[in-house]
Amino acid sequence: MRGEEFGAVLSAPGFSLGVQCDEEEIFEIHFLEPCPEVAPISPLAAEAVRQLKAYLVAPGFVFGLPLRPSGTTFQRRVWEQIAAIPCGRTRTYGEVARSLNNAPRAVGQACGANPFPLVVPCHRVIGAAASLGGFARHGGGFLLDVKRWLLTHEGCLPGG
Repeated sequence: MRGEEFGAVLSAPGFSLGVQCDEEEIFEIHFLEPCPEVAPISPLAAEAVRQLKAYLVAPGFVFGLPLRPSGTTFQRRVWEQIAAIPCGRTRTYGEVARSLNNAPRAVGQACGANPFPLVVPCHRVIGAAASLGGFARHGGGFLLDVKRWLLTHEGCLPGG
């Protein structure tokens, strides 16, 4: 994705964040390879940037953005469970799955479909035996580095 596809792009340590929104709701937030910032095109995009920057400074920041509902009923249930994981804590895919009477792989797929990373903190869901697991439908590469940075930022990197 390119910067002009977003209502705003902000830089973060080792990555960028792209915000897609209209005047009333956030549609998606994307992790991007580092790229130039794009100034917010609307008041909501500016508020999203303000809140994302607040998280990047203070990981306990609580988001209050209007999110456009999306996903299947199951995905929304997974995202609700994940949104309840406090900053500085993690849960395994299996723990989340057990709480929903489902399979860890299904939880992983729902995490990969999360349109609002950071706001719905799927990075706090890790693999069994304290492995990082995947992130945003990827098992390695730059997105796994982002997950590692986020967990370190929150003080809960497994084995760290």
